[in-house]
Amino acid sequence: MNKTEIPLDPSQRWEWIKYQLRTRGTSLAMLARELDVSDAAVKNAKRNPYPRMERAIAYALGLKPIDLWPERWHSNGKPHRIRVLRAEHNSTSNQDHNSAYALGHRKTGTEA
Repeated sequence: MNKTEIPLDPSQRWEWIKYQLRTRGTSLAMLARELDVSDAAVKNAKRNPYPRMERAIAYALGLKPIDLWPERWHSNGKPHRIRVLRAEHNSTSNQDHNSAYALGHRKTGTEA
């Protein structure tokens, strides 16, 4: 398969992915059954970053996820995600930390 024939437009790319799966004797529904997930879970990869499904679809096509979704993956094979709502991005710095809440780790009893 020539990687240059993968469409750049996301909606055309999705149709291309479905076509390529059909030519290989599979489909998104069959992929969902193999992964024991719902059809909707696989289809979520169309609009939203979903590394597990992106990897599974790419593997089924004999490609790497970066080949199908270059805007979602780094060249080193790791997903390119900015999760601004995640706790690690929203935590306060040590300068702003209120020491009254520094309880340490409960299981080990270590200092905070």
